[in-house]
Amino acid sequence: MRFKELIPIFKDKTDNVLIQFCRYILVGGVAFLVDLVFLYVFTEFLGIFYLLSATISFILGLIVNYILSLIWVFNKRKFKNRSHELAIFALVGVFGLGLNDVMIYCFTTYLGLYFLFSKIISQVVVLLWNFFARRYVLFR
Repeated sequence: MRFKELIPIFKDKTDNVLIQFCRYILVGGVAFLVDLVFLYVFTEFLGIFYLLSATISFILGLIVNYILSLIWVFNKRKFKNRSHELAIFALVGVFGLGLNDVMIYCFTTYLGLYFLFSKIISQVVVLLWNFFARRYVLFR
């Protein structure tokens, strides 16, 4: 496959779930980096308790994810009202946040993992939850 043939995958709007999932992984990666950097800064430099840091940084990543998902990942929307759409997007994210915090707590407290390793592990589950929930609830 030539580079020119790959351009539509990254540029054109699509309903293809596999392409959307690949894009979502990239978007999720950017949002995850925002989340991880702020988690580290808030916890290590500002001395905020790691679970509170995880919650705040997750919300910042959620905002990045929402904006990039609208721009690049999903092209069909169920809701014309952006406020309703954002509320549902955030509700899915709040459930993901709950998963995130519970897993980070369990991995850190009970397994003795460093909080950033716990975050990385939890992010895999949260990424899958967020993509499929948002895809089928909001952007179908």
